[in-house]
Amino acid sequence: MQHSPSMGRRQLLMAGGALGLAAAAAPLLTAPAQATSHAACTRITDLGPGIEQFALMSALQVGDTVYIGSRNLEPTRVIAFHLPTRKVVSQTVLGTGHSIQALAADSTGRYLYAGILTKADEGKPNLFRWDLSTPDKPAVAVGRTEDRDIRDLAVAPDGTVYAVGGVPGKAPALWMYDPATGKVTSLGVPDPKATLARTVAATDTTVFFGAGSTLGGGDGASKASLYAYDRKAGTFSNVTPPEMEEDPSLRDLLVVGDRLVVSTAGSTEPAKLAVMDLPDLSSYSVTPTTGKVVKNLTANGDTIYFATDAGLHSCSTATKIVAPVAFDGGDLGEIWGLDYADGTLTAVSGYAFVAEIDVAAGTSVVTELGPAGAPVSPQATMGIAADHRYVYVGGNNGVARHDLRNGKAVTLRAPGEAKDAQVLDGVLYTGQYSSQGMWTYDPLRDKQPHQLAAFPSEQNRPLDVCYDAVNELLLVGAQSDTEGGGSLWTYSTKTGEKAAHINPVDGNQLVRAVATRDGVAYLGGDNPTTQGPRGTLVAFDPVAGRELWRIDLPASLTTGTAALAVHGKHLYGLTRKGGFFVVDLTIRRVIHTADHRALCPGFAAMVTSRGIVYGVSDTTLFRFDPRTFAVSTVVPGINGAWYSGPHVNADNYGRLYTMRGHNLVRIEDRPVI
Repeated sequence: MQHSPSMGRRQLLMAGGALGLAAAAAPLLTAPAQATSHAACTRITDLGPGIEQFALMSALQVGDTVYIGSRNLEPTRVIAFHLPTRKVVSQTVLGTGHSIQALAADSTGRYLYAGILTKADEGKPNLFRWDLSTPDKPAVAVGRTEDRDIRDLAVAPDGTVYAVGGVPGKAPALWMYDPATGKVTSLGVPDPKATLARTVAATDTTVFFGAGSTLGGGDGASKASLYAYDRKAGTFSNVTPPEMEEDPSLRDLLVVGDRLVVSTAGSTEPAKLAVMDLPDLSSYSVTPTTGKVVKNLTANGDTIYFATDAGLHSCSTATKIVAPVAFDGGDLGEIWGLDYADGTLTAVSGYAFVAEIDVAAGTSVVTELGPAGAPVSPQATMGIAADHRYVYVGGNNGVARHDLRNGKAVTLRAPGEAKDAQVLDGVLYTGQYSSQGMWTYDPLRDKQPHQLAAFPSEQNRPLDVCYDAVNELLLVGAQSDTEGGGSLWTYSTKTGEKAAHINPVDGNQLVRAVATRDGVAYLGGDNPTTQGPRGTLVAFDPVAGRELWRIDLPASLTTGTAALAVHGKHLYGLTRKGGFFVVDLTIRRVIHTADHRALCPGFAAMVTSRGIVYGVSDTTLFRFDPRTFAVSTVVPGINGAWYSGPHVNADNYGRLYTMRGHNLVRIEDRPVI
């Protein structure tokens, strides 16, 4: 996110004196500087937790209780929501990792297994078991898969547990946990070109392994693949229905009697649903859907229920007709759990509520998990945007709005994740992951955010949002997780016209960063694959949709772009390994480089404020001298709790906003130049 603070017409009308009084009353803290060429006075104001909620990533009904796994919260935990009382009646803390995507129960309903997602290999167990007969006793760690992340679990009828997931840069294996011996064993890698396994199912004789390229697509990665593992012979067979092979990934599996239900995540085509005969897997039917993803499969007889990005649907295995589930509830958001029992569908929403839907009557009861007893705590955060009135902080399925006049924060609902954002004339604009395009929120008109513009669904991961004031365009750099490469999105705030420019750098490089000057967009490339260049800079005409020129960075800086910012005629850039460069845009040449790995070891963000370019990493807030380009520290050890890379933004007065730990902070920096 990069821009020079400016005040729109509406912002001028709304600005008030209360904000100035609040700033004057803020505590004064002076941060030491490193190798600085000028003195500075730095005021830091703590604005409280960036976003607080009970976020979730999995749910499973066992008997009359729904067990729900947390997301992006520390410590990780599973809560038990009792349906008859609609209360959270127990919980267990797992403690490792950041999220729980995988839950599975054994056939007796006594043991609940949970799998962990982590950002880095902690060398700790990632498979846990909770004895539901003694819920007051905590879950215990039972093993560790070397693939780091567990995305799905299945328990065979004999109690053997199977796990799938992955780790970046390595093809996923099928893992087995034997409760009798306590050992976790790799059963092999069925698809060496897969980048992630999302689903697993097990019978007495066979384990089904579903994988593909939901993350890390392109560069020869395989697409949807389904393998059958013969438990007795120890061999894999590829049983992928050919009609599903062009979808990026297998998404979900469900064993129902003598049938296997299979679903995909779509990309350039809608997702699909298949029903396969277990005695003869070559006998199957495939039904297309209208969704981008089909997941959370559950069944009642011949009716399959599932969730898509557009809500709940059903499919009759007899007629192959897909229809929405009718009920009187509102938006369910991103659904992470769906179970059918006794005429009721129980859907668990990423908005942190449980919806009980009477299928016959079409009525529903919604219970918010926070008031029901779920622990509400600070999340690691994503995009930040600010003006004189509000600061917005992105989280999972929500955006926190901080009112700078009274210090109050409310959480707005928005599906997925606001990866980056911008405020223009008092209106919020976000780039929304995954495949949600651009969303907007006007605090004077809207109760909740809503979608502004859709873009090609395979361009699913927006990364950087900035505003081109010359052309009155919002510019968004994006990545395609499934196909590789990326895009530049443009949206006209004046006319509503939009465009998506696919692979403006090249077929492998995504658009990690976007900056703008005099109506030209500057795109910073990043390449997650092992092939081709990385870190290419492209000057792009966002109106004509064409490249103007490009340069490749020096060899020492070809580690992928992390962030860009413009000040005057200079384009500042940081790489993903702390390399720093400055390009003189008038002569189109790199005129300065430096190694700042000590301050910026990985992802970073930059913003231009009051004529100075600031940067933030996972550890430090820093600034660059506009004459010498020397770096100096503004806030050391800021250590923001970021979910997918750091962010920094500035309001209309040039004050900076970023994270210190889990708390949002405002930083007023007055360097003497």
